[in-house]
Formats: sequence, structure tokens, C-alpha cells
Amino acid sequence: MKKLGVFGTSGFAREIADIADELGYEPFLIAKDETEAAIGSSMWPIVLESDLEQAEGTVYALGIGENNIRAKVVNRYSGKLSFVNLIHPSASFGKHQLEQIQAQEGVIICAGVRFTNNIDVGSYSIFNLNATIGHDVIIEDFVNIAPGAHISGNVLIERECWVGTGAVINQGSNEKKLMIGAGTTIGSGAVVIKDCEEQAVYVGAPARRIK
Repeated sequence: MKKLGVFGTSGFAREIADIADELGYEPFLIAKDETEAAIGSSMWPIVLESDLEQAEGTVYALGIGENNIRAKVVNRYSGKLSFVNLIHPSASFGKHQLEQIQAQEGVIICAGVRFTNNIDVGSYSIFNLNATIGHDVIIEDFVNIAPGAHISGNVLIERECWVGTGAVINQGSNEKKLMIGAGTTIGSGAVVIKDCEEQAVYVGAPARRIK
């Protein structure tokens, strides 16, 4: 059984380890320091990042929700570690969509996620429980789509965005995709009906900028 190291020890990291276990890996968690290791669960073995042995055949995943921290880990180990895609067996995909995702690196797709077709998914993004992604969507690297979020067709979500639990992003058009700017957070339960600026926070229905 191939070993898989999950960066992080939080509840989300444990959920990622569960997916890895279901896919036939032997998972362990990776803590950044002794403090993080102490708050981790005994459910899975934990090793310190400083003690990480890059054993041949071991692969890795990112059990870290914060987009910028995932990016820092990837940059730290660029060219040294292999980050695999973890796709829960219950996720569903339109024609040719799974092949597009499998060509990326470090994508996490949790149980119940639904992709339709002609979706461009970047690397190191998270699609959490029961999220849905519509046709002709572009999702760039290091994006986090939280549980139960729904992305309609013809939407562009730029790098390092966070779409909160239960948020809805309405459709764009063939001529102009509805855009969520880089680094922006869409709050839980928000309903986005127009473009959102970068490095901002939007909440409410309809969504309005608060930061």
C-alpha cells in the first residue's frame, strides 16, 4: 500500500486522510511543529515536517484550507514532493471533465461534488462536500470551494479565492463570464449576481462588498 502524507492535522486534514484511505493509500498527517502535532488527533499517525523523510514512492496531499498557506507549502517543496489529486468515488463528472482534472496537481474533490462539462480546473484547489460546478467555468489555482456552494455556468474564479459554505454564484454569459477577482472571499450563504473585485470580501443576498 502506497503511503500518502497529508500536510496539516486539523479536522479538514483528517477528512482528506479519510479520502486517501478510501482510495487505497496509507495516510499519515504532517504537522508543521510540536504545537500543531499536540492538537492533532490520534486517528492517523503524525510526523513533524522537520522529520519528514521523502521516501521513494510516498506521495502527498494538502489538508490545509487556507489558500495562501497551501501555496507556501507547494512553493517550499516545488520539485521535491509529488502532490496527487484525491477524488472521492462519489463525485460525478460530465464528458471528458475527469480527464481535465486528472491532468492537474494537488486537487482535492470531496464526497458528493458534481462537475458538469467544459470546466477548466487549476491545481491545488479544494472542492468540498456537495459543491456543484456548472458548465464553462474557469477555476484558477489555490481556490477553495466550501461545502454546498453552487457555481453556475460561465463563471471565472481567479487564483486564491474562497467561496463560502452554501454560497451561490449566478451564471455569466457566453460573451462575458461573471468574474470573482483574485484573493476574494465570498461569505457563507452569499448570492453573487455580478462581478466581484479582487482582494475583497462579499456577503449577503445579493452579495455586497464589506471589505
